[in-house]
Formats: sequence, C-alpha cells, structure tokens
Amino acid sequence: MSYDLAVIGSGPGGYVCAIRAAQLGLKVAVIEKDATLGGTCLNVGCIPSKALLYSSEMLERAGHDFATLGIKIAPPELDLGAMMAHRVAMVEANTSGVEYLFKKNKIETIRGRGAVAGPGKVSVTADDGATSMVEARAIVIATGSESTPLPGVTIDEKRIVSSTGALALDAVPKRLVVVGAGVIGLELGSVWRRLGSEVTVVEFLDRILPGLDGEVAKQSQRVLARQGMAFKLASKVAAVDDSGDTLKVTIEPAAGGDAEILEADVVLVSIGRRPFTEGLGLAEAGVAMDERGRVAVDAHFRTNVEGVYAIGDVIRGPMLAHKAEDEGVAVAEIVAGQAGHVNYGVIPNVVYTHPEIASVGKTEEELKAAGVAYRAGKFPFSANGRARVMLEKDGFVKVLADEKTDRVLGVHIVGPFAGELIAEAAVLMEFAGAAEDLARVCHAHPTLSEAVKEAALAAWFKPIHI
Repeated sequence: MSYDLAVIGSGPGGYVCAIRAAQLGLKVAVIEKDATLGGTCLNVGCIPSKALLYSSEMLERAGHDFATLGIKIAPPELDLGAMMAHRVAMVEANTSGVEYLFKKNKIETIRGRGAVAGPGKVSVTADDGATSMVEARAIVIATGSESTPLPGVTIDEKRIVSSTGALALDAVPKRLVVVGAGVIGLELGSVWRRLGSEVTVVEFLDRILPGLDGEVAKQSQRVLARQGMAFKLASKVAAVDDSGDTLKVTIEPAAGGDAEILEADVVLVSIGRRPFTEGLGLAEAGVAMDERGRVAVDAHFRTNVEGVYAIGDVIRGPMLAHKAEDEGVAVAEIVAGQAGHVNYGVIPNVVYTHPEIASVGKTEEELKAAGVAYRAGKFPFSANGRARVMLEKDGFVKVLADEKTDRVLGVHIVGPFAGELIAEAAVLMEFAGAAEDLARVCHAHPTLSEAVKEAALAAWFKPIHI
C-alpha cells in the first residue's frame, strides 16, 4: 500500500490534514487505532463536554432565570439518562461526519496502531495482531494527547475518573473533588455543580487558569465561587483512599503544613495532558524528542527523520484542537509543495464555563515581563444593553494595545458568548490592526459585540458608554 501521505491519528489535526491534502490532489491514508474517527476531541473531549455544558446550563437557567423573564414553569427536573443520550448522539453525528468527509475526499482509513518504521514506512498492527506495512512519501504523526496521571492515584473511571469518566457518570455525585483548576477541571466541575454536586476544586498554584490573564482569572474565580464552586488554592492532593464507601482525599498546603481530609463520592483528576507517543516506534525510528517528551520539529513541522512530520498535541504549543487543525492544513500544503504557515501569536483560547472566558494574544503579565509599554482598555458587560436584557451582566472585555503604535497585542473576555466574540479580535490581530481600527468599525446595536468596540475605544481614546 503506497500513498503520498500517511497520517497516524484521526483527531482534529489528523483528519483536517488528510482532507486538505486530498483536496490538493494527494493520495492519502489515515491510520486510526480506535473504532471511531475524530480522536479525543470528538469522542471524549470537546464535543461531548460541550453537549453536557450546554444541557446543564439550560437546566440551570430554567430553574433560576425563567421566572425573571416572565416564563412560568414547574421546577425543572434532571433526566440524566436523556442528557447523556444527547451527548452520545452528538458524538455519533460528528464522528460519522468525519467518515463521510473521508469518503467524499477518497481518503482511505486503515484500522490499527500505527508506528513509524523508518523514512517512508508505517507499520500497522490490527486488533487481531496482524501487521501490515504502509508506504508513503510523507508521514504525519497526529496522535494527540492523554490525561496526565496523578502520582499515587489510580484512575478506575468509576469513582476516581479522568475527563473521560467524568463525561459518563451514571449518577450525580453528591460531592465531587476536582484536582486541577485548569480548563478541563473548571468546565466539567461546572457541569456537575449545575446538576447538583457539591464541587471543590483543588489547585497546586495560588490561582485558577494558569496561563490566562491574571485579572480574567480572578474575576472568573469570583463568579464561579458565587455560583457555588469551592476552591482550595496553593494546595495539593497527597492521596486518595478508596477503601470505603466514600473516597477520602488528603489535601496538603503546597508550601507544606497540616493536611486535611475531604470526603467525596467522585474525584476528577484533571491536572493536564501529555503527548501520546506510546507505541509509535519513535525511538526505534530515531525520531528526536524535546525535554518535555514532545516530538521535536522545526518551523516546517519536520522531525529529524526524512519525510516524517508531527502536529498537534504531540509537539510544542498549546494543546488546542484548532491549533492542531491549522497545523494540519499547513503540513498538507507543505507536503503538496506549497508554503503552509501558522501564526502562533493569534490562536484564541476559550474556557466554556458560564460566563465563558476567551483570550487571544498577550496577557498583561506577559507584556510587563517583556517590558512592552501598552494601554489597557476595559468595558464591563454590566454597561452593555444586550447583556443586561439577557441577564448576563458578569464580566468584561479588555483590549491591550501598544502604547506607541496602537497595534492590538491581546484581547481578553469574560462574559456571554466570549468564545464567539473573540473571533473579531483574532481577525483584527491577524492583520495587525490597531485599537482605533476596531473602535471605528460600526457595530450593530444592541449587540454583545459593542462591548468589544467600547473596550477598543477605551484602549485608544475614551469609551462612550461609561
């Protein structure tokens, strides 16, 4: 079996790479070890978590906001089975959609575990142990990532769960302890809190959402705490005793000190993700790795082995599905003889809590550390007419612009539909736009996007509505 391109892994990076390559006229095969296409994102990550986030948010709004809006209903009741069925249906719709796109673009799917067997060769081991060899002019490693384990804690996906198990609990836990205050922990913690769990988040650092703008993290924590989520920051989980009917979680101060024990029905371990490189034959093939266990690549995604590329979570950069997609497109274009490129300075990041959190570009902390002089413009959603009528007054938009050139360096949003609003900022920054450019663009009224305009006005000159 000989191809122009063989992709190992069918997640967002892999399947997008394969489709783009096929569109450019290449003969493409994708090697996938799982029964369904789509990788972590479509099967046990982005898609199912957003299904539960949306469903649980609708339940909470029905129980708390409808009366204010003049809608009288009986107290809503949770049908967890139906909610989980919706999650499963959405996963199936998305994974079957990838299968359709593969057929449409004449991409061959090869089932089994792929391993780099040297330049131009991929060994594939099927579930029954049978092996075959795939030859390709170019090979792309797109195997994604897996949950990082917590030392000394065994995940059984029943009571001690990773994000995979947390998406499929068969009952609402009375008490849920979330280990890690990153994106996954806060999103899934939000789901189960809305459904009735008492949620406590334990984080080793003294803040939530490491890497995001500090002011954004503080505001988000205040809102989540007001919603009922408890936080134990600067703390670590030393052990989880699962010998009894309830779990006993030993928590210690990160800096040392007396321990305390929390009882929980379920513990979610969400301390991050690590590249999935097991069984890929990388060491045997001589593929170099970096100091953090990621596949080492150059600016064109090439490894040190001729014809072998890598993208997505297995290489440097943020572990985001859309980052992997852009890299997949870039590699496909490079293999096809074109000039693929990814602008890492303009990759948005979204946290799907309520309210949502979104950012693109530099944080204030990064600009200060780099010695960049900047202006910050802020506008609260409490002063936005559309947000008020939607009962969505929490949060703000912040625009950071270069003090001398006015070029927008970063935009950070806590508020309703932040994940959609951030796209406007990304487009502006992709074309090196200024705060004045954004401020002078006519925005429809009344819309949430006016808050973005007002924040740009504040960074450039003065806002109108505060």
